[in-house]
Amino acid sequence: MAKLTLDPRDTSTDTQELLGMYRLMVRVRRFEESLYRRYREGKIGGYLHRYDGEEALVAGVVPLLRRDDYILCTYRDHGHAISCGVPMREVMAELYGRVGGCAAGKGGSMHLIGPEYGFLGGDGIVGGPVPVALGVGYAIKMRGGDQVCACYFGDGAINQGGVHESMNMAALYGVPVLFILENNGYAMGTAVERSTRQPDMVAKAAAHGIAGEQIDAMDAQVVREAASRIIGSMRTTHEPYFLEARCYRYVGHGVADNAQQQRFYREEDEIEQWKRRDPLLSTRARLVELGALGEADEKALEAEVEAEIAEAVAFAEQSPEPPLDSLYENVFTESMGV
Repeated sequence: MAKLTLDPRDTSTDTQELLGMYRLMVRVRRFEESLYRRYREGKIGGYLHRYDGEEALVAGVVPLLRRDDYILCTYRDHGHAISCGVPMREVMAELYGRVGGCAAGKGGSMHLIGPEYGFLGGDGIVGGPVPVALGVGYAIKMRGGDQVCACYFGDGAINQGGVHESMNMAALYGVPVLFILENNGYAMGTAVERSTRQPDMVAKAAAHGIAGEQIDAMDAQVVREAASRIIGSMRTTHEPYFLEARCYRYVGHGVADNAQQQRFYREEDEIEQWKRRDPLLSTRARLVELGALGEADEKALEAEVEAEIAEAVAFAEQSPEPPLDSLYENVFTESMGV
């Protein structure tokens, strides 16, 4: 299968990075697009939250992290798992509830995991990954070193008590947690201005003594430049940081949030306006302008990703379901004598 490559005349690091981000975003977008069909066919059970429109948040951050760093996120976690390096076939098998899945078929869409890739998993509880990230950050501090823990959570989670308790303790103890707020404007179907009197999320972090900033997360290059600077600084300061990433999801909160229901909380014109700022389109335009992406390259990339998804589906469908007695496995840990 042909691989997407740069024009040999352009070997700049910046262009290479931009191309890498574009390739990753295409993989995540096409994977997400393929899931609704499998869900409607009854092949994916449970619930499903897609990431369409928010791909720059992972493409601009995760590749900057080392294998010994850590990532936690919400239940909208497919893009994070793939970006961390969890094989797409294992993600698809997990969505199918099969033993070949990254959580052996027991986690499903909301609880993907890949600790060997630094991905400590998605969390089905609103704000759930934030207290866990605090613990991970504290462990990093106790062990020493310059690792970083990146924790993604949504704008709805910012009103959770555990989130504020964790940010207070992160600042108090000085732990290297990068809090990334995925502010897509809606906590499920509730607009930010209807759920908080103080819509300035950076100000909320500042109240706990955590430095932060807001960025346009519909621009992958902006995300990467900010993340590179922040992560580099955190490896030296070992202090927490708060990054409010303004973004937008094109689809509903989940599979049950259809177009008819979405009309109760957002207009179709609003969705279309945000789609015109699609991070894939803007990144593609830059690569074309640089002469690094041609029509043949793009066709090769799409074919490569399509083949990867097809292989993932085949792997998932061939993987058996977990035996019933496996329900009792990995429930308790052996006593450590305490």
